[in-house]
Amino acid sequence: MASRLVLAFALSALLFFSHSVLCKDSHPTDDDDEDLSFLEEPTDHGDAAPHNPDSDHYDEDNFDDLGNYSDFDEGGDHEDSYKQPEVDEKDVVVLKAANFSDAVEKNRFMMVEFYAPWCGHCQALNPEYAAAATELKGEDVVLAKVDATEENELSQEYGVEGFPTIFFFIDGVHKPYTGHRTKEGIVTWIKKKIGPGIQNVTTLEDAERILTAESKVVLGYLNSLVGPESDELAAASRLEDEVTFYQTVDPKVAKLFHLDAEVKRPALVLLKKEAEKLSYFDGKFDKSAIAEFVFANKLPLVITFTRENAPQIFESTIKKQLLLFATSKDSEKVFPEFQKAAQLFKGKLIFVYVETDNEDIGKPVSDYFGVTSEAPTVLGYTGNDDGRKFVLDGETFGEDFIEDKLKPFYKSDPIPETNDGDVKIVVGNNFDDIVLDESKDVLLEIYAPWCGHCQSLEPTYNKLAKHLRGIDSIVIAKMDGTTNEHPRGKADGFPTLLFFPAGNKSFDPIPVDCDRTVVAFYKFLKKNASIPFKLQKPASTPKSEGSAATESQGSSSSSDDSKDEL
Repeated sequence: MASRLVLAFALSALLFFSHSVLCKDSHPTDDDDEDLSFLEEPTDHGDAAPHNPDSDHYDEDNFDDLGNYSDFDEGGDHEDSYKQPEVDEKDVVVLKAANFSDAVEKNRFMMVEFYAPWCGHCQALNPEYAAAATELKGEDVVLAKVDATEENELSQEYGVEGFPTIFFFIDGVHKPYTGHRTKEGIVTWIKKKIGPGIQNVTTLEDAERILTAESKVVLGYLNSLVGPESDELAAASRLEDEVTFYQTVDPKVAKLFHLDAEVKRPALVLLKKEAEKLSYFDGKFDKSAIAEFVFANKLPLVITFTRENAPQIFESTIKKQLLLFATSKDSEKVFPEFQKAAQLFKGKLIFVYVETDNEDIGKPVSDYFGVTSEAPTVLGYTGNDDGRKFVLDGETFGEDFIEDKLKPFYKSDPIPETNDGDVKIVVGNNFDDIVLDESKDVLLEIYAPWCGHCQSLEPTYNKLAKHLRGIDSIVIAKMDGTTNEHPRGKADGFPTLLFFPAGNKSFDPIPVDCDRTVVAFYKFLKKNASIPFKLQKPASTPKSEGSAATESQGSSSSSDDSKDEL
């Protein structure tokens, strides 16, 4: 009896399962059954073309580039017009991933050029680099090169983005080469790095000559001109390109450099021909501490933003900046107070003056920060890695900025008075209301008005929005990324497409990486939307209000209009 019950139960289960399978087979999934042919009609701009994310994702022409002026002349084109001369490179060491680490370990001083064979600038550098290698052959330095097109992983490891990229290694630590790309420039620069690094000052005449001729100098007042103190000072000098280092044991020379003759040695002072002339070192007398002190104090109290000194700002270990935006005329009134404030926050903040009526630099920087007022404006900026901005407000602004107590400022266009279009307009100040609405699945395009790929996408995007306008849970939106900002809507380039699922807005948005067609976008939304929806095939093709007036012109005309709309 029990066995019959088991058998009956098994047969029942089998019949139920078979019925379920048959039912499932007789009712395919929405994705299989849904007729999307009405979405597939191409627009005049060819929205059926597949999306290639690598070819049409343009980088923003943004403020970060201002920190890379040295890259302006890096060739990106495969130049055929330059004929490479015959070069004797017998003294240039060829490095690959397999021998790179050994070369760094075995050579205290080494210069490495990452190049591409097709790069015209690399080809022009070749004879200069080879000649420098030959001249320095007897010195304690190696000049080497790496073909970045063959050693891709090694190039990525060292952050190579343009050609040629040249690094100089000292005891395994690398820094960018900042000298001229000529044989003489390379040789002179390297000799300073591998030489003593410091010069002795033994007479008052030498001291006076140095103070007259040099704009920035470091003097170490030591117990001896040889030994551990001198070695640390020399090591620190090799880490600093822009300041000349000297040492002395003469109390009279020390006094001329504004050091107390009776001060405890070793002592060190940095002198500049600027508002803040003297900076006294009070840290541990080793190469790292000395180099950090010089790097932090070699800059003026206030740096005027130019192409030439931009790297000094962006490469500083001090990341937070206070920026004064003012015209050249207004700066005469506010600059002195700004300089006084800089004195109070020395070593904690970098103070930068942006001349807003300078069309070459001041205007694009002002546009990036959203500064439109002609009146002097002060902003706090946390640096390129973080990119938050703060508007000056209150007497404790500097302290609050350092301690991260301030609310960031984000650029925003005015909120539109009406926003009834199929594609909703998002600006910085209505981002939360539209994009972060927990009841909506939101697709957001961040675009730039000048971006050709954004313009090509527009008819497809508008068509998608038109077909989905009857789905209340879906919002198709766009934001001008050049004039609006929001911490949840960051663009890697233009256009950037992000999807914010309903009920899940506290998490990062989903990047949209699919073909840029109406059908592909629709399928992406179906797959990722939190609120299920289905688009019904329209009984007739949607028409704009303007086309309704021409309906009486004949069925042939109506048919053509319908095809264009889809």
